[in-house]
Parts: sequence; C-alpha cells; structure tokens
Amino acid sequence: MSDHRNMILAIVLSAIVLFGWSFISDRYLPTAQEPSTRFVEGKQVPIPQPDADPTADAPARVRDRRVVLATTPRVAIETPRLRGSINLRGARIDDLVLTDYRQSLAPDSPFIRLLSPSGAPEAYFASFGWTGEGLALPSAETVWTASGTTLSPGNPVTLTWDNGQGQRFDIRLSVDDAYMFTANQTVTNTGSGAVAARPYALISRAEPSEDPDSWTMHVGPIGVFNDAANYDWSYEDIAEEGDQSFSTTGGWLGFSDKYWLTALVPSQSAEVAAAFRRGANGGFQANFTTAPTIVAPGKAATHESRLFAGAKEVELLDHYEDDLGVTRFDKAIDWGWFEWFMKPIFALLNWLFEAIGNFGVAIICLTFIVRGLMFPIAQKQFKSMAAMRVVQPKMKALQERHKDDKPRLQQEMLKLYQEEKVNPMAGCLPILLQIPIFYALYKVLMLAVEMRHEPFILWIKDLSAPDPLTPVNLFGFLDFTPPAFLALGILPILLGITMWLQFKLNPQPMDPVQKQVFSIMPWVFMFIMAPFAAGLQLYWTVSNILTIAQQKWLYSRHPGMAEATEAK
Repeated sequence: MSDHRNMILAIVLSAIVLFGWSFISDRYLPTAQEPSTRFVEGKQVPIPQPDADPTADAPARVRDRRVVLATTPRVAIETPRLRGSINLRGARIDDLVLTDYRQSLAPDSPFIRLLSPSGAPEAYFASFGWTGEGLALPSAETVWTASGTTLSPGNPVTLTWDNGQGQRFDIRLSVDDAYMFTANQTVTNTGSGAVAARPYALISRAEPSEDPDSWTMHVGPIGVFNDAANYDWSYEDIAEEGDQSFSTTGGWLGFSDKYWLTALVPSQSAEVAAAFRRGANGGFQANFTTAPTIVAPGKAATHESRLFAGAKEVELLDHYEDDLGVTRFDKAIDWGWFEWFMKPIFALLNWLFEAIGNFGVAIICLTFIVRGLMFPIAQKQFKSMAAMRVVQPKMKALQERHKDDKPRLQQEMLKLYQEEKVNPMAGCLPILLQIPIFYALYKVLMLAVEMRHEPFILWIKDLSAPDPLTPVNLFGFLDFTPPAFLALGILPILLGITMWLQFKLNPQPMDPVQKQVFSIMPWVFMFIMAPFAAGLQLYWTVSNILTIAQQKWLYSRHPGMAEATEAK
C-alpha cells in the first residue's frame, strides 16, 4: 500500500513539474524557434516560415508591395548583404531585404524582408528630415532629386530639394558593406536672413514584431540612453501609456526583433531628444531631434547620423561599437544579467565553429571542454555520492533509533557525517556550476543569429529549432503534426535514456518518495526538453554520456563504490 501511495505521489509531483513548467516557460523561458523542417511520408521537407519575416506579406490591406514600389520614384540599394531601394518621395529607406538570410531552409525561400513601404502591408521604414519655423521644409510628399541611380559601398547618393525661398536641403546617403547607413543632412542658406532648422530621423513601424517578447528575450522598442541600455518598454506599453521621451548624449534607439534590428544612431557627442511614440495610424515610431541650428545667410550646416538595418551579428555589433564609437551597441542583443559569462561561451562556440565548420560538432567539443574543466569536481561528487551510499545502513539505523526525537537525530547524523568524512551537499556543486553554462548555451541558441538555420548531421538541419524527427507520427508517415510537448524527437528521447542510465549509476535515495521521483524524472525531462533547440538537446545528451563514462571509469578504479551503489 505504501509503495502504491509513493508511486501516486511521485506521478502527481512529476505532472505538476511537467505542466507547471509549460506555463512558466511560455512566459519566462521560451523554447526554440518554430521547426524549420518536418517529415512527410518519411521524407524531410522545409516548412515555409513567413513569421520569420518581420514584415511578411499578408492579405493586402492597402496595396500589394510590388505595386507600391513600382509607382514611386526610387534609387536602388545594392550591397554584398542588402538589396532594396530608397523612395524619393519623402526620402525614405523603405525597401530592404537581407540577402544572407532566408525565411526558411528551402533553397528558393524568399530573403528576409526588413523594411517595407508605406501603403503596403506591414509598413516599416526610416526617414530623415527637418523641423523648424519660418521656412518651407521638405515633407513626406516631397519628391527629391537624386545624384545617382544606385547606392552601394563607395558610391554614395545625394538627395536634393530646393524650397524656392533661398534654402537647399541635401541628404547625402552612404552605406558600408554590411548594414550601416550614414546620412549627412545639410541645410544651405542662400537667402537674405538667418533660418533655424532642427534635423530629425525616425523609424516608423506599422505593427509589432511577430517574435515573442519574454523575460529572457526582449523584442520591441530598444535603446541606449546616457550609456544605459533600456529594455523596459514594450509595444503594449507605448500603446497604453503613450509617448516615452528621453534626453541623451550618445546612444541609439530603434526596434528589435529576435534576430533583426533597425536603429537610429545620432552623433555620439551631441545631446538629442529621443522618443518612442504611437502614431496616429496606430503604428509605432522611434525618433530623435537635435537642437535647432541657426544658419546664417551664405552659410550651411551639416548634421551626421546613422541607421543600422540588419542582423544582430555579435562581431558586427562589436565592430560598430569599437570602430564607429556607437555607445554600447552590443546591447542590441539582450544577453541579460549573465552577459559577462554568456559572451565568452558564445565566443568559444563561434571559434570552434569557424575552426570545425559544423555547429553541432562545435557544441560537442564545447561539451567536452566543459566536462574536462569540471572533471576534478565531478570526481569528488561521485566519490561523495558513493560514500553516502556506504553509510546509508548506519543512517537508516539512526532514523529507526531516533524516529521520535528529531533534534537528537540531526545531531547524530551530523556526527556520523563527520566520522565518515562525507558531505551530503557535495553532489550539488557540479550541478550548480553547470546551471549557468546550460543557461548560457540556451540564450546563445535563442538569440544568436549565427546559430539560425545551422545544420548538424542527418536529419538535424537547424540546431536552433527542435528535433523534427519524431516517432509520435511514425516519422511523418502519419499525416498530423503533434503538439510541441508531445513531439518527442530522437534527441530528447536519447536525452531521457541517458539521464535514466546516469541515475541508475547513482546511489539510490533512501526515501521511497525520492526514489520514485528520481525514477520518473528522466522521462519528465524528456518531455520538457522536446520543444527546445536541438543544439541544447545535443549538449545535454552528450554531457550525460560523458558523465556515464566518467562514473564507469571511477567505479572500475574503485570496485567497492560500484558494489555499494548496486546494493539495495
């Protein structure tokens, strides 16, 4: 009867963990991105992923994007990593795709579209201009004259507009070979009196990102103001609480997706007024304005700012921070509190990938490095656990002898630990040390665009997505897609099996409830880990295998430990 009660209690506790974890993870620890592939009749095929594109086509609410692009005068954008165009009506950068990234794993999948013109579905664009009084200013309807037909690295384009009242406005746009645009805004005054103008830059986005905003991953309005990163505001906050304004010297602001970023970078030495706003049409806007500039007759005034529009690649963000002086641009990736630890893990993993050429093998090598560094600590853990098993009969006797006197039992137990030189907490240290490493790898696989769509071997085509090969639907021969927590891929199944084998090698707990919980825990974790990135499942599985090998090696050197462990 007692065994049945213990089993029921263990099952109830496991169910609470399983379903409670699903609730917690949705809010605080989101799992991997949506699967990149699936199996149909035993064959692996890519899954179209329009949601991976922050401005993917949807049923047209205004006009088709191609129609909008065709009906406005434009200057082409051609770089090694970008393709798009500048709208001469309004001087807007509103057509941009990232040619290094596709929406899905299919070879003919469209490139990731980052910016889209106003009047098309899910408009998203950047613009530069001026505000002021007492002079005619360019507007969103102004048609600018371009000095060239194509903007490319080393081939800048100047947009010009004359207001017919003695002032000429020029926007000289240049772009590097990655994702950074530079805008030099110049007002030339040929009139008879001084004029005052305030340069501004803005990013307008019609709808929030499709990517989830969570406790561990910020998606939405983002910026660095007065040397401090701000992840506080969401799209919902801006919609409900209204405009959020900041005064800052240096820094940047914009909108962040999981992998992509658009950000305005004002002069890092000038004070600017920055803001996140809710537009009149229901969209969202990030903008900054400078102090008014007085331009005397016969003089000109120029203001330089930048626009980043591209992928949040770690080395590239660091390059812009170091070489262009963009204040804390690395904060575009929300590493969280443990950035000091996570970035070195990423750097090591990326270095291994560059040396080996396969991220899966790089993760396996990282696992070997981690287990190697923790080898001495793990040895002490195993020895302590085996020693605890040796003294368990004495502990059981003490529990029987002092079962009605808890204080005396604690004293005798402590005395026993001292006499036998065992530490019941020693086994916790390696686990505690591995938690930040595991969490760091989780964040790297979640946030680093470098891991997106990276294959391992065989059916693992994307290490940042869950393992797609599941026996639940007979490897695709049954025509249905199981829910995420039931889609047990091969890797999470191997994770559960190796975890069970690892527990079998450990000394069995004396408490019957603990024993039942530990017997079920590997299979609970198998379901918990099913929706997570295959790279994370691979790391844990390999770590389990190395732990089993280390335990076997220890027992081969100390047969008495193995006998104590197997004793019932």
